[in-house]
Amino acid sequence: MKKSKVITILLAFVIITSCREYKIDKVTLDNPAQPNIIFYLADDQDVYDYGCYGNEKVHTTAVDRLAQEGLLFTNAFTGQAICAPSRSQLFTGKYPLKNGCFANHTATRPTMESVTDHMKKLGYEVVLAGKSHVKPSNVYQWDSEWQPVPKENVPRDYIPLDSIENYLKNKTKPFCMFITSKYPHGKYFEVDNPKAEDIKFYPFNEDKKTDPEYVKSKAGYYRSIKEDNTQLERVLNLVDTYLSNNTLFIYSADHGVSGKFTVKDIGLKVPLVMRWPKVIKAGTVSDQLVHYTDILPTFLDIAGGKAMPDMDGKSFLPILQGKDVEINEYVYGVRTNQNILNSEIFPSRMIRNKKYKYIRNFNSLEVVENNLTGKTYVDYFIKRGANKFKNEPFEELYDIQNDPFEQHNLANDEELKSVKDTLSKKMFIWMNSQGDILNKIAGNMPIITPSGNKGFKLDQDTPTRQIADSLKNTLQKEDYTIIEHW
Repeated sequence: MKKSKVITILLAFVIITSCREYKIDKVTLDNPAQPNIIFYLADDQDVYDYGCYGNEKVHTTAVDRLAQEGLLFTNAFTGQAICAPSRSQLFTGKYPLKNGCFANHTATRPTMESVTDHMKKLGYEVVLAGKSHVKPSNVYQWDSEWQPVPKENVPRDYIPLDSIENYLKNKTKPFCMFITSKYPHGKYFEVDNPKAEDIKFYPFNEDKKTDPEYVKSKAGYYRSIKEDNTQLERVLNLVDTYLSNNTLFIYSADHGVSGKFTVKDIGLKVPLVMRWPKVIKAGTVSDQLVHYTDILPTFLDIAGGKAMPDMDGKSFLPILQGKDVEINEYVYGVRTNQNILNSEIFPSRMIRNKKYKYIRNFNSLEVVENNLTGKTYVDYFIKRGANKFKNEPFEELYDIQNDPFEQHNLANDEELKSVKDTLSKKMFIWMNSQGDILNKIAGNMPIITPSGNKGFKLDQDTPTRQIADSLKNTLQKEDYTIIEHW
């Protein structure tokens, strides 16, 4: 056999073998230069607290610059307003219930494949620089991982700028880097003589303008946002110094702090700004519904692969290329109040399109009697959860276009009954597809806990909540729904 023919056969074999799982399309073969991807993630920052999202009183010049140079999304969401579950979606393309991390400080299912698996198969190095908050290590196998760096006279550690710069200087192949800041998450800066007029208030917090402690905290939060802006500016300078225009740069924050642990938009709606010179038109805006589960499928599409069939997300690369196309008709949200410091039994689920939003609070005081089990201590904790959130009704329906801050519950409006029923039906179909632990059956109010002693249990003290001695150790193993992979 001629040497040239042997080489051709071997080359064909390599291509076929390497593409069994990831179909490389014609666009990638015509343009083999895969872009570098950098995702900068802030921590606990409301979408309403950016200049480019309408807050003129906060200092976010670096994000505002990215918006001017790229694309700003006005309808971007996470599926859960809490750190670990939110991040797990970015890295797996799956909602928290499906990937397993639906309570804070818990792990993704050990059988999951993450961004590290998928992008490495396409020839990328995958790097984490900063806060992790995801586990287990067999799911998240970073090529390089650099911890946050302590810094004097600031309340939080800094991102590892030196390691980032050294990597950008010496990179040898396409990479996907997540730069994960600890700002502006509290503890916040101390601000002398804070003034309410220096804070922008909204319908959800305008009643706190005269609360000095709230104003002080908010001023410190603004100062922490400014500190993160300094970090982001330095990163952008490094990117512009060492990388070509074939670099997609993304900014977001994992969820809103004002709606943390809820399924309200002040928790689930996130900032999302992208810059990609020569691909994204500068100064553009998209109101299409996009979601954190869409991030990984989009990365795969950009890199020349395809999303896996079991991923919840879809690629929105066409939007980056200037096409105004629908990606999602609906997005969904999850609330899990257990395994946090102030643990209570009060799970919620949400479905939303561009016009309406439906919420069901499964342990609302209205329906708590239907959730009782006949077990004294179990029922005590179920009732306690309902009473803790006694002002939250069983059902909520909002006209998001006319009531973006969800101030007027329309769940009992007869004219919108068909809207509510449709959304409710679709939400339960989605819940079933996710393997949700909740359903429509009365009495199904699971008490979740990790196996072993890894989480916050309802009948134990936490650093912020004290349990009466008479209630300690009253819940038995058989009372719990144990999540083994935690």
